[in-house]
Amino acid sequence: MRRVARLASFALAAVLLTGAAPTPTPATTPDPEETAAPTIRDRQYWLNDYGVRRAWRTTQGEGATIAVIDTGIVDGPEEFEEAVVGGTDVSGVGTPDGRTPVDVVNRNHGSWVASLAAARGGRDTDKMIGVAPEADLLSVSLGFGDSATVPFAQQVADAMIWSVDHGADVINLSFTTNQKAWDESWDDAFLYAMQNDVVVVVAAGNRGAGTQSVGAPATIPGVLTVAGVTPEGEASFEASTQGITIGVSAPSEKLLGISADGVVKEWKGTSGAAPIVSGIAALVRAAHPDMSAVDVINRIIKTARMPKGVSQVPDPFYGYGLVNAAAAVSADVAPVTENPMGDLGRWIEVNRRQQAAPQPAPTVTPVEIPPLPPADPPAEAGSSFLPSEDELRSGTLPLVALTGAGILVVLGVIAAVRRVRSARVRRSPSKP
Repeated sequence: MRRVARLASFALAAVLLTGAAPTPTPATTPDPEETAAPTIRDRQYWLNDYGVRRAWRTTQGEGATIAVIDTGIVDGPEEFEEAVVGGTDVSGVGTPDGRTPVDVVNRNHGSWVASLAAARGGRDTDKMIGVAPEADLLSVSLGFGDSATVPFAQQVADAMIWSVDHGADVINLSFTTNQKAWDESWDDAFLYAMQNDVVVVVAAGNRGAGTQSVGAPATIPGVLTVAGVTPEGEASFEASTQGITIGVSAPSEKLLGISADGVVKEWKGTSGAAPIVSGIAALVRAAHPDMSAVDVINRIIKTARMPKGVSQVPDPFYGYGLVNAAAAVSADVAPVTENPMGDLGRWIEVNRRQQAAPQPAPTVTPVEIPPLPPADPPAEAGSSFLPSEDELRSGTLPLVALTGAGILVVLGVIAAVRRVRSARVRRSPSKP
């Protein structure tokens, strides 16, 4: 037993130093009856496997703010008590602080998302802890489908603008429309966030929910789209999808989340992969307060780990690879001036061409026309079919004379021809 205890202490030291649990061997595996049930903290495998614990040596996200635009972060669980610093409702049916879930079917969704990003678990291993446990949260409640009185496109646009105006450094969007195109009102809303130096993180969607390839908002240039992988780091078939706009990948299976009733539940989907990356973005922003949103996104994709079996990135299933929190926070990455995920402003210029401005009306200069000479007095009334005296003199009488003369000549010719023929007949002999 002393040897087992000594080996266990070595294993604990390895976890603290490397952030990854060593692979146990049969010689050091305790008997089943001596194995305690895994704690909630033990089940959060992404904390070790994706460098989150190592990143905590630098920062836990203090000073960064994540806006969770979702069904609402429930008010009640102590893990959210000090985390949520503000909120609003854009659905028309929630409470003004955004803390009452507005979707009956998905009422836990917003709380699950928020807990992965920044739940305050402290040192209690039976409580869930977020990737950025000292970052602040903004709860913006919206409703999916029929669970709102405001059109969904308008809800999202309003939520984006409110989040930017209330200090968000990172905005998390864990939903998809299953359509590549998006409402034109989103152009200005998303561009407003990017122009105000906010990192926008978006879920790629799930095949299990009918999403075969990424849809908006994951197709919007400039957002950081997150795909999902299994605990083994392989592309998830059910809890992810594919697309050329994917930036990085993060766990989307066997995730944990704090439900609206405060109970921790297991769930899956890129809705959970996205807030893990949002938490990492908050860690980077806290560690580098002066770094631009473009550089934050660039650091996250440039420090991602190459997945097994992938030789070239970006990959339609993994993007630039598996996210690495420790490297994103501490690695030496050259700054950039352009967003590696695209330029929304340029896209709008090319694809949303403004209608031509109305042309000025031409100036018309009036032209002076001299008056016409007075008209001749009208002729005396008469039949329009009878020739006038002048017409008889100049045209009709000469024409009649010529015509009569012609007729006389023709008659004379005909008479002469007949006389000649008669004479020939008299001189010709007759047959017997």
